[in-house]
Amino acid sequence: MANSCWAVLPAAGSGRRMAAEIPKQYLEVAGATLLEHSLRALLACPDIRAVVVVLDPADRRNDRVSAVLNDARVRIAGGGAERADSVAAGLQALAGEANPDDWVLVHDAARPCVDVSAIKQLIDAVTESGVGGILAEPLVDTLKRADDNGRVVETLDRRHLWRAQTPQMFRIDELSDALARARREGSLVTDEASAMELAGHPVQLVAGSPRNLKVTVPADLALARFYLSPSDQTSSE
Repeated sequence: MANSCWAVLPAAGSGRRMAAEIPKQYLEVAGATLLEHSLRALLACPDIRAVVVVLDPADRRNDRVSAVLNDARVRIAGGGAERADSVAAGLQALAGEANPDDWVLVHDAARPCVDVSAIKQLIDAVTESGVGGILAEPLVDTLKRADDNGRVVETLDRRHLWRAQTPQMFRIDELSDALARARREGSLVTDEASAMELAGHPVQLVAGSPRNLKVTVPADLALARFYLSPSDQTSSE
């Protein structure tokens, strides 16, 4: 691999939609926090040289995950007000080790069920083509567009629609510049790919798995628990 791979794991959010007493990344499922599951998946990929975990500087819950944070390949950085700010902080933390044209994978701490094989598939696809990309899942449901009264306006063609997942993998300098540009222009970016798109960069889609869900509401936690349970791990092998 000509360029090294690094990772950033933003985990500074509050997870308000989860309606939990603690930020959702610290919720436990299958014997570990969501953050730990996500971090271990990245660390299990030998192509990734180091992972920057971006935490809220005011958060004192780090002791919940202190063991995995002490891994030699883990770096810690302070997060910002928005996800994009936290990712930018993570990229800045890599400046002393990584080359600007190295690759970085950004992964949601709230996606604890990502398979190491899927991460490897993304890395292989991106490094082979030289084009940044993301894990994503083709939509299979029928999609409706509604008006302000909750009535159907039209049925959308789903043939070219995908549900974005993470990790999302781009060159460090290009992603950093794209995030800075979006910030200057006041553009709303909900993931790294949207910042890259706004900056005019191509983004390839690499088929992921429905298991790679993002834990956003309480029902998602139950599904993650099922996917991460030892019995499900055995049945999927």
